[in-house]
Amino acid sequence: MIDRRGPFRPGDQVQLTDEKGRRHRLVLAEGRSFHTHRGSIAHDDLIGQQEGSVVRASGGTWYVALRPLLADYTVSMARGATVVYPKDAAQIVGLADVFPGARVVEAGAGSGALSCWLLRAVGEAGLLLSYERRADFADVARSNVEAYFGGPHPAWRLVVGDLPGSDGAGDGDGGPAAHDFDRVVLDMLAPWEHVAGAATWLAPGGLICGYVATTTQLSRLVEALRGHGGFDEPAAWESIQRGWHVEGLAVRPEHRMVGHTGFLVTARRLACGVTAPPRRRRPAKGALHGTGSDSSDDSK
Repeated sequence: MIDRRGPFRPGDQVQLTDEKGRRHRLVLAEGRSFHTHRGSIAHDDLIGQQEGSVVRASGGTWYVALRPLLADYTVSMARGATVVYPKDAAQIVGLADVFPGARVVEAGAGSGALSCWLLRAVGEAGLLLSYERRADFADVARSNVEAYFGGPHPAWRLVVGDLPGSDGAGDGDGGPAAHDFDRVVLDMLAPWEHVAGAATWLAPGGLICGYVATTTQLSRLVEALRGHGGFDEPAAWESIQRGWHVEGLAVRPEHRMVGHTGFLVTARRLACGVTAPPRRRRPAKGALHGTGSDSSDDSK
C-alpha cells in the first residue's frame, strides 16, 4: 500500500496546480520530465521535496505540488464506465455508514471510482466484493484501484460476471453468503431486480444503497423495497454541489455547479421473519395510478 506521508518518492502520484487553478497529475520517475506549453519540470526536482512545495517550470510558471486527493483522482482516472462523482461517493460512504471492517457487496464496479472510496472506508480488515459483468470495464477498474493503492488491495475481491440472481443464492464460487454482509451498494440499470438477493445477503440491521440516474428507476427501486416487506421505509435524495466565489466582500455563488448526477436510495434490513409495519402516511392523490384526478364515480 502507498505511504501518503513524507517527502515525494519515485512512484508517487503528484498533482501540479498552476496560478490559474489548472491541474496536472503525474507519476514520479527518476530522470523523467513533465512538459506543458508553459515549460518543463524535472521529476528529480520534485523527488525528495515535501508535499505542498512550490516549483517553477522552465517557462516561468509556478506550480503547487501536492498528492492528489481521492476526489481529484477519481474524476481524472481512466474510464470505462462513467465514474461515480465524489459528491455522491461521499454521500454513499457517509450516509450508508460504511465503516472500517465492514463487509460490502458492490455491483457494478464500473471504472473503479466508487470501489476506491469503499475500500478506503472498509480498510484492510473489511471486505469489498465487487461484481462487474463486462470484462473490459473490470480491467479498467482493477487498473485504477491498483494505481491508487499502489497494488492489489487485500480487502478487494473483483468478480467478472453478473450479480447472483434475485433469490440471493451465491454463485457457487465464493459469492455472497446469507446474512454475511453489512452493506449492499447497487450501481446498475435495474437494482430492483436484486432487492430480494440483498435481503438474503444482509445481516439484520444492514443497509442497501441504490444509485440510479432517472426518476423512473428511483420509483421502481423504492416501490420494490417497500413491496418486499423486509426493509424499513426507504430514504431517497440527491445532492447538488455549488461552489462560492469569495474575494473580500465580493461573496457570491459560482455560475457553474455540479447538479444532478444521480439519485441515492437507502433502506435498513429488518430482522429475519419481521415484516415492515404498514405506512401511516397517506400517498398523494393519484400517486399509485399515475393521475392526479379521480376517474371513477366511487370518489364522489
